[in-house]
Amino acid sequence: MKVDRHGMRFVIWIFYFVFSIAIVLLLGFLQFLLIKPYYRTNQIRIVKHVSDEITEYVIHHHNDSESLAKATQLTVDNNVCVVLYNDGGNVIYDLDSLGTGCAFHLAQNAINDSPISLRDGKQLQRYLNEHEGEASFNIFNSRTQQEMVIYGRKISVNLGNYYLFVNSPLEPVDNIVTFFSQQYVLYTIIIIGLASLFSFFISNQIAKPIMNMKEEATKLSNANYEATFDGGGFTETKELASTLNGATDKLSKIDELRKDLIANVSHDIKTPLTSIKAYAEMIKDISGDNEEKRNEHLNVIIQEADYLDHLVTDMSELSKMQSGNYTLRYSNFDIAEKIRDIVRLNEVLIKEGNLNVHLEIPKELIVYADEIKISQVIYNFLSNAIKHTPDGKNIWVTAYLLEDEETVHVGIKDEGEGIAKEELPYIWDRYQKSSKSFSRSLTSTGLGLSIVKAILDTHKASYGVESEVGKGSIFWFEIHSPKEDENETE
Repeated sequence: MKVDRHGMRFVIWIFYFVFSIAIVLLLGFLQFLLIKPYYRTNQIRIVKHVSDEITEYVIHHHNDSESLAKATQLTVDNNVCVVLYNDGGNVIYDLDSLGTGCAFHLAQNAINDSPISLRDGKQLQRYLNEHEGEASFNIFNSRTQQEMVIYGRKISVNLGNYYLFVNSPLEPVDNIVTFFSQQYVLYTIIIIGLASLFSFFISNQIAKPIMNMKEEATKLSNANYEATFDGGGFTETKELASTLNGATDKLSKIDELRKDLIANVSHDIKTPLTSIKAYAEMIKDISGDNEEKRNEHLNVIIQEADYLDHLVTDMSELSKMQSGNYTLRYSNFDIAEKIRDIVRLNEVLIKEGNLNVHLEIPKELIVYADEIKISQVIYNFLSNAIKHTPDGKNIWVTAYLLEDEETVHVGIKDEGEGIAKEELPYIWDRYQKSSKSFSRSLTSTGLGLSIVKAILDTHKASYGVESEVGKGSIFWFEIHSPKEDENETE
């Protein structure tokens, strides 16, 4: 498989891999750089600690074999040599774990930089007395080629004075450094191998859901709306997958709506064009000399042309409203009077349907909105109620001010056939009617509720529908109408 050097999986892997190597190299560098200073500091601390313990074990418990054994073990464990003198300059305790490297047992010519002879008890006593009972100095052991520390302490007890000296190397021996280097190389190889595997695992875990979503996105770009996005185990990729799944669902609905729209518009345009062509041919071939028939045929052509004009106008208006380019013309107007005017305009249809329209509106109700567009909303709601209400039934039109005294509620209730619950979410879509099957009507282009939705959305108004099959529907909207002084401010 070809490696994509710019791909997320490779970039994350190389990042973790290089980061791991950098950490290991940094640790190694610090270890090699600091091993001698650390060893030196640690050895100085050790000689003081050994001095404390030897004082306790040897001097205060000198007849205790167990204490002497502990002192011996302490000396061996800490790789030092110890010598203890009494007031007479005689050695009363001597233990060496350094072997030939112990400075107290070497000839003076093997010791460099020492201010006194390390084998002369009297000189060592005088040196401590001159330094107030405690002193330390560094020497160079030419036999082991190491710098060493000599630490001395005067110990006063009831029976007399003792002089304790401890010798320890200040630098690690070469075999220790070599051993550490070999171990470090081995550990580095192991860590780099584990880091490589770990970084590959991490990069794969991060990149896998994104790569899967990329493949699904490719399906989606080819209009395959069965694409499903899985975000894996990360919160961010889960949220991204959820968003993409939501977008896929919406695109699927939009695509279905687009197909329906094309089919319905094609049907809407083709049917009147067919009628226009047919009646034009009839006038040409049959009714050209018959005035009555000719006028009848011409009226059909005019009706179909008017329908096409309404269709184009509605589609243009809907497109303009939904694009956000339409500017509302706000003004104060009496919506109660506007409702009465719209009812009067529909009196002929109301009487033909033998319907009873009940107005439950105040004498005056001022709102601040686009008068023409809000009138169009009310007209559409009332027209739908008239068309879907059986003969002899009732329609109620209500309008009132809500408790906040700035929001006007308008509702139109009918006793029609109602709308199925599963169809309610789709009634605001283009061409959506109370049934999925679309049939053309010369009195409706099927875009009415879509235009209503666009108008109310532009007004930032609340709206909705409540319906039950067999019991009718209630279409309503609420529009915020600030008081007159607020309108003037705007």
